[in-house]
Parts: sequence; C-alpha cells; structure tokens
Amino acid sequence: MKILLLEDDILLNESITKYLTGIGHTMTSVRDGNVCLAILEKEKFDLLVFDINVPNINGLSILETLHTQKKTIPIIFISALIDIEDISRAFELGCYDYLKKPFHLKELTIRIDRIAKTATKVMCHKRLSNSYSFNCETMTLYFHDEPQILSKRQLKIIEFLTHNRGFVCSYDMFRKSVWDDCDGFVDDATIRTEVNRLKNHLQEDFITNIRGIGYTIKIPTL
Repeated sequence: MKILLLEDDILLNESITKYLTGIGHTMTSVRDGNVCLAILEKEKFDLLVFDINVPNINGLSILETLHTQKKTIPIIFISALIDIEDISRAFELGCYDYLKKPFHLKELTIRIDRIAKTATKVMCHKRLSNSYSFNCETMTLYFHDEPQILSKRQLKIIEFLTHNRGFVCSYDMFRKSVWDDCDGFVDDATIRTEVNRLKNHLQEDFITNIRGIGYTIKIPTL
C-alpha cells in the first residue's frame, strides 16, 4: 500500500517508516500538518496514518478538510490522547481505526492488513442510490444486487460519474474521459443523447442534469 505517515516524533516516525517499508509498503513520512496537507493536494494514497497532535494543522483538522473536499481515504489515528470527543469526531469523519500510544508495530500491521482487505471492497463498490451500485473493478452496474446489461459507452458514463460523485462533470470532462477513444469532435448534443438513453434505461434516476453544464451523481445518504 502507498501510505502517508504524519508523526512529529522523530524516532517514532523513523521506526514506523522503516518497519512498514521493510514489509513492502511505500512510505511518505512527514512531521508537519501543513506539509502533509500540501502533499495530499498533489498525490493519492491508499492509507493515511496520522498522529492527532502535530505542528501547525493537527491530524483531525486535516481529516475535516478531506471530508469537506469529499476525499475518502482510509485513515488510522495514532495518539497518546484519550479524548473521547476527538475520537468520536474522527470516526464521524471516516476514521477507520485508532491506536493509543505506545503500541507494538506488529499491532499497526494487523490494523493495516485488516483495512487493506475491507477498504478494497468499499473503494471498488460504490453505492449510487437506494437501489443502484457500481463495481469499479468489474465495471458492473447493479440494481438491487442484480447485474445490469449496459453498452460499453453507458458503462463508461457510469464509471466516470461514479469516480466523480458529488461533483458536476462538464461536457468537456465527458469528452476527455468517456469519449477519449473517438477521433473526431463529440458535441454536447451527442453526449446528452447518450446520457438520456442511459437515464431512460434506469429504473431509478440518480443522474442529475445541470442545465448547460453537464451531469452529476450525488453521494447518497444511506
């Protein structure tokens, strides 16, 4: 896994980095919240391991920023603090696990392995509405857990919108991502026709048209 570690204790940072690198993980290690947030703006990670109390921006505030940006990345908090309000807030924002310092590095590995197994399923299988979900790994749309038959283009539309749930996808974005295999220019009317054909095929309309701009799938609150 590609892991970003935020830990301001130099010795602990080096110990965790060396240990996890030694068992095959790719590590990026920082000791400052501002540096951590800047890296997250540029790079993608499979897992975050954050201390809460670090210089400048603390780990919990970074998680709140990611939550606001609708970025979902599995995270383990490591901290000597036992503030139940901080822990509760962390889990509300999507924290996967919490380790109290001091801890054995083997225990951290066990938590990471467990997340790797569950997070893969969660990240691949996205809920789109009360009835529909999409498996990004198998490129399959499900209606009440029953696989649906769609054209290749329709599946690319679903995949594209699924990866950008909560954001409005413009026609230009569709051209670059869904019609990237076309030699000629694809106009807005062609995109609208194909999306409408897909929407007519659905038994629950979860694709929202933003007039004159494009389409979006809202993140369902289930």
